[in-house]
Amino acid sequence: MASISAIRAIRQKDATKLRKGRVRTTEALLQQASTRPGRSEVSTRTGIPTADLLKWAQQADLMRVSGVGAEYADLLAAAGVDTIKALRRRNAQNLMAAMTQINVKRRKVQRLPTVEMVQGWIDDANALDPLVTS
Repeated sequence: MASISAIRAIRQKDATKLRKGRVRTTEALLQQASTRPGRSEVSTRTGIPTADLLKWAQQADLMRVSGVGAEYADLLAAAGVDTIKALRRRNAQNLMAAMTQINVKRRKVQRLPTVEMVQGWIDDANALDPLVTS
């Protein structure tokens, strides 16, 4: 899995705290912060609020979908898709329109995905069990 700093929402200062707290990869973040008690424990070790840990764990969970890297996970979150479950419920064309609109305003990615790519993400999300619980 990717380094913890691959998640775009994690600032350098927080990435350093996570590394010192033995969370160095997105996989480690998912293992340690996928549940409420796990997030509380990581929060105690790092001083990072559990709400931030939840948001980052959800992005790491989205990055398990084939073709969704850090940039696309960030774009999906900006378009209102912050979990595997939320991605499952989306229509590819409507999601593509929302991501295009967001990207015009915020320039999240250099190259937007195609509708076919987005449909592939939705199909993959349907095959995955979400790891993060609220």
